[in-house]
Amino acid sequence: MTQLVQPLGQLTGFHLIGPKRQQEAAQSFESRSPANRGQVVGSFPKGTASDADAAVRAARAAYPDWRRTSRIHRAELFDQLCQLIKRDVDALARLMANECGKIFNECRAEVIEGLHMVQYVFGTGRMPTGQIVASEIAEKDAFIRRKPWGVAAVITPWNFPFAVPLWMLGPTLLEGNTTVFKPSEDTPAIGQKLIDLFLEAGFPPGVVNLVHGDHVAGEALVKNPDVNVILFTGSWDVGSRIQRISADFHDRIVACEMGSKSAVIVFDDCKLDLAVAAGILSAFKTSGQRCVSAGRLLVQRSIIDRFAEQYVAAAKRLQIGDPLDPQSFAGPVIHEGAVEKVLQYNDLAKKENATVLLDGGRMSQPSHAQGCYLSPFVYRQEHKPGVRTVREEVFGPHVALIPFHDLDDAVRIYNDTDFGLSLAVITEDYRKMRHIREECEFGMGYVNLPCIGAEVHLPFGGVKKSGNGHPSAAGMADVVTHKISWTVNHATEIKMAQGLKAEVAK
Repeated sequence: MTQLVQPLGQLTGFHLIGPKRQQEAAQSFESRSPANRGQVVGSFPKGTASDADAAVRAARAAYPDWRRTSRIHRAELFDQLCQLIKRDVDALARLMANECGKIFNECRAEVIEGLHMVQYVFGTGRMPTGQIVASEIAEKDAFIRRKPWGVAAVITPWNFPFAVPLWMLGPTLLEGNTTVFKPSEDTPAIGQKLIDLFLEAGFPPGVVNLVHGDHVAGEALVKNPDVNVILFTGSWDVGSRIQRISADFHDRIVACEMGSKSAVIVFDDCKLDLAVAAGILSAFKTSGQRCVSAGRLLVQRSIIDRFAEQYVAAAKRLQIGDPLDPQSFAGPVIHEGAVEKVLQYNDLAKKENATVLLDGGRMSQPSHAQGCYLSPFVYRQEHKPGVRTVREEVFGPHVALIPFHDLDDAVRIYNDTDFGLSLAVITEDYRKMRHIREECEFGMGYVNLPCIGAEVHLPFGGVKKSGNGHPSAAGMADVVTHKISWTVNHATEIKMAQGLKAEVAK
């Protein structure tokens, strides 16, 4: 395999704090391609608590003018951003493929998903910002309006470094909030390019601020009392800490999308080829590194042998390779730490007496030697108490085939995990579809599809440890605003609701 990932010219990153681009820092860090760990994508300043606090101050200073700006004018800036993203689709996708290791087709699709979010935001700029409701009193008009919270901190992951930030930044800014954006330290380059586009589109200084770095900068944002909203996508451990810290702030809203143990549920009346394809896409697209990747395939016992045979044969045919090779189905995992974690779970499955169907692991071919490449690991495991591999998130090309007896058994097994993000059900029976929809605990469900494939005009979020009831994408507008009531009396005297007397002694 020819190594196609090539240096694009190393980027030199900067913090953006108000109008100031700050390149100098006491410490810096490099972003390296997981496809070729010798390739440096760029060098970036490592943000400190002081940097984070300065960015919050800049956002707070910009908030009054931004909030008072016409919502339609704010939306028009997103139209300008649309045109810039359209101009740069392939360049952004290529940079993303180099930096996070996703294949070019997936990266391009992610850029288009980000574009769709910006288009959605632009379109909602002329839509209602509240409701008119009836009053008990005929002479009164009653309104429900939405108002911004203030300053939002946006802390995003490496696996969707372009779309997820726009899911959050788009609605947040449209509704009149200002922001501090901290991209993942594993994908700072694509985060930097996104902010470059915001600047080119004409967003005013201080409305969008950028701080690079690790947990030090992130924790400083969370602990800053001038941050009204925290928008986070990442692990349960980090998200739960954000929520605990934020509990001390009386005016803090937190929206977290965290881990998952998503699943595809395959019934014996399925179209088997479709079921196998859905299982492959769900488990191994993006090398199993999507928030919604399926770590479990629940298959009805009567067909599991046939399903397993076809599934393993399909998994063996997958080409894992260079992200810019059009023949590649998936690329590397994000870094060496991810390699070690997946290998540990592969070993744990064996210790838990799984039947290994495809013994994947580190790829040893010379073309893979410089990267973080793993081949698919597939095993069959009975669902029983204490089995960690069918309950814990792995975040890599590692999937369990779990047999179930009947509909109720499938629901019981699916729900027996701390997470509840995404599921897919493969069946031709509409009654089974409905039962799964009503009885399983999830945020996003799919029928005769993979459990991946979000669209921006739908809410993205989960339940249990996967989320806290504040979904992203189209659902984000409700998180970054609060509702007020506004009642106007058109009479020349006061009339009260509920029959309350309004006479005042004279």
